[in-house]
Amino acid sequence: MTAPATPIGLPYGRALTRDDLAAMPDDGHRYELIDGTLIVTPAPNFGHQSTSGALYLVLRMACPTEYQVLYAPFDVAISEKTVLQPDLLVARRSDFSARDLPKAPLLAVEILSPSTRHIDLGLKRSRYEAAGCPSYWVIDPAVPSIMAWELTDGRYELAGEAKGEEPLRLSSPYPVEIVPARLLDG
Repeated sequence: MTAPATPIGLPYGRALTRDDLAAMPDDGHRYELIDGTLIVTPAPNFGHQSTSGALYLVLRMACPTEYQVLYAPFDVAISEKTVLQPDLLVARRSDFSARDLPKAPLLAVEILSPSTRHIDLGLKRSRYEAAGCPSYWVIDPAVPSIMAWELTDGRYELAGEAKGEEPLRLSSPYPVEIVPARLLDG
């Protein structure tokens, strides 16, 4: 027999903050804030996690010592009312706090799933762009493909894209080659 769920006392009539987000239960869902609005997504599926793990290994193997590669869940606190959890991120080691990354990472990566596609390609991309995140990548395991954007004069421009066995060589935040189909081998 399971215990009844305890209701979360979310405030009504105001935007949520980082402190409200900290009160969310540890229940397998991902809780994020975008402009004070709570975004809840289910735990990722096997294909998503396998792709995430394979990309983590590629990024980690190429990572310079002054940077750190992390995978979700880990909070990126862009503002008091926008706290995101990219599937993977790269940031300077010196930029982390014990609680979170209190600024935009050097790279944010999202792995698309049917429940997150609109958020990842729209809302999250625009918030990372506005926060000055230098690189934003989106992986689509269904194709498989990668699209990579880099910040130029405050706007994201497509730095490259690849599908299947096509390699994509990127230089930001550090040199790395991604072959989308190989990420599915996880």
